[in-house]
Amino acid sequence: MKMIKCISIVFITCVMILFSSCNDNDISSDSNAELVTVGDNDYRPDFHFTPKKGWMNDPNGMVYYAGEYHLFYQHNPFQSVWGPMHWGHAVSKDLVNWEELPIALYPDNLGNIFSGCIVVDKNNTSGFKSGSESPLVAVFTHQNPTNNKQTQSLAYSNDKGRTWSKYENNPVLENNDKIDFRDPKVSWHEETQKWIMVIAAGDEIMFYSSPNLKDWEYKQSFGKAVGAHGGVWECPDLFKIKNENGQETWALLVSINPGGSNGGSGTQYFLGDFDGETFTSSQSETLWLDYGTDNYAGVTWSNEPSNRNLFMGWMSNWSYAQNVPTNSYRSAMTFARTLHWQNNNGNSIIVSKLPTELIYAIGGIVVENTNVSSKFELIDDETIGNGKFYLETILDLSAINKAKIEWSNKSSSVIIEYDKIKSELILNRSESGFKFNNLNGNIIKCPYVLPDSNQLKISMLVDKSSMEIFLNDGERVLTALVFQLAPFKNLEINANEEKQFIKQIKINKLSK
Repeated sequence: MKMIKCISIVFITCVMILFSSCNDNDISSDSNAELVTVGDNDYRPDFHFTPKKGWMNDPNGMVYYAGEYHLFYQHNPFQSVWGPMHWGHAVSKDLVNWEELPIALYPDNLGNIFSGCIVVDKNNTSGFKSGSESPLVAVFTHQNPTNNKQTQSLAYSNDKGRTWSKYENNPVLENNDKIDFRDPKVSWHEETQKWIMVIAAGDEIMFYSSPNLKDWEYKQSFGKAVGAHGGVWECPDLFKIKNENGQETWALLVSINPGGSNGGSGTQYFLGDFDGETFTSSQSETLWLDYGTDNYAGVTWSNEPSNRNLFMGWMSNWSYAQNVPTNSYRSAMTFARTLHWQNNNGNSIIVSKLPTELIYAIGGIVVENTNVSSKFELIDDETIGNGKFYLETILDLSAINKAKIEWSNKSSSVIIEYDKIKSELILNRSESGFKFNNLNGNIIKCPYVLPDSNQLKISMLVDKSSMEIFLNDGERVLTALVFQLAPFKNLEINANEEKQFIKQIKINKLSK
């Protein structure tokens, strides 16, 4: 991080004026007496996509084609707050290094360009092909800013996604009964030889099918009596998902705002069966893809070359997204993740894992120890202070009830604590700097029962202002933003008793 020493009364006064102009509910009054963070680049992550300027929210149109991962996204190029929605565009060959391209879709006479998806129309069912490349077809929501009417439209590209043409007969799907009717996600269903669309409609998901992406037939509505209903449902995704034995089931992701597991926005999911027309689930409890507050509207890539369920979400929360302390840009995406089906204590769940592409971000080893004593400390460490590192530790809670990781400076910290008695992990960012509108008291809770081994593996990817925490290889995940007012140079792991419990710890720098 870029830091400045306060060496004169004039400079100190300027800094005090700067911070006093911020909302008292958002910025902590506690700050390091010697160092003050300045500038957006102190918060801008290096290994997560952010727009160069302007506003970004939902990931859209994620598709792999011709050696590139395409990421489109909800974008206001004029301000760093939500506004008239365009589709921004970036590409990557490795999910780590991203190239921002010109805006792909602009608002038009039908309205703003809300969320949607892109498919590779390999068989040219749409008739849009005009060259040697398979057409990429975007299916997206047009939102009329005058009356908020939401309709579904098409655009297509015949040059690997570099330029786009809108279909002359847009919209292709309307619904006059629903105020909220948006965020289509489309996939090819091999058994029925049709395209399947899932679309959010109030607090349910509607299913449609089409032979050509232009003519859509309603099939089913799902969700009225199941899942969380504390807010509007958005950004659905439907896909097959495998377990380690190769068995398959179907997964339906549904984002909700508000009503997330820790307040504000969040993403729930359903596991079940789909026959090309009807989705059914016997699931009785609400399952959350991520217990953190900062993973929303995520979906999976289409046409993924290894057939992975490769996922990415918007790393923020509607409760405070427009107020976070960056000015030239807002926000960032999560790091990509792969989704897998697993049986956990008799229950079917989705586990999230960091992809193999993480190796392109992993740098040199800072620490690597096994069978550490009852406490681990790194004090005034440069890598920890730079806020770009990957930590893996295995904790044995057989003889202790509580263990915690604290990332801190002299006056502020973020604490991750597991309580075996309560079977709960807590991420406490109440004294980390920015107050996040005091959402849920800045206490993020995640229920988790340890396996019979009593071992807890914590993998943590930290990139300046973000923390992505994976418990026991992704059986639970917490994604959270942290905006420090001064760098956290200290890292400590300890327990409620002085007993040897740290079986392993490894910390790597992140570097490109």
